[in-house]
Amino acid sequence: MNMPALIKVWDLPLRIFHWLLVLGFTVAYLTEDELLDIHVWAGYLVFALLAFRLVWGFIGSPYARFSQFLCSPLASIAYIKDLLAAKAKRYLGHNPAGAAMIVLLLLSLLATTLSGFAVYGADQGAGPLAGIGSDNEELWEEIHEFFANFSVVLIVLHIAGVILESVIHKENLAKAMIQGSKKSLDDKL
Repeated sequence: MNMPALIKVWDLPLRIFHWLLVLGFTVAYLTEDELLDIHVWAGYLVFALLAFRLVWGFIGSPYARFSQFLCSPLASIAYIKDLLAAKAKRYLGHNPAGAAMIVLLLLSLLATTLSGFAVYGADQGAGPLAGIGSDNEELWEEIHEFFANFSVVLIVLHIAGVILESVIHKENLAKAMIQGSKKSLDDKL
């Protein structure tokens, strides 16, 4: 039996980004007010990772670049319909649903971190928005909490999509995000 040809899809910087983002967001989400210093530093980590991903989306390896996978919302919706009908096309890089999820997660996490900076500035008079004043502290807290929880919803949908696509295409996508390689499109699955 021939071993399938493997193609390096996810480069090391992208994989490190992904798993550090998982760690940073999880720590930030679970610590909240009880461990404020840890919460804040985890938030800074998430923000730094988002800045890295923005840059890497333009200069990174081919499959990490936004130009490789961004598509219209209609293409993402059509892909999701095909996926639910178990007839979705297999992609080496991000599929159209994954592309939409990346955009939504990046925007939601950015809103979470920026509103977190505002909360930290309003409540503690610290951080990059230390001079924001406390007038709208409650509003910033509500925005921060909304986007943190919205990010959790997106993460759950992301994990469900990874599981569904892994089953349909008989390919362990989580393993691919650890090892970096996927089976060639030429290989029968």
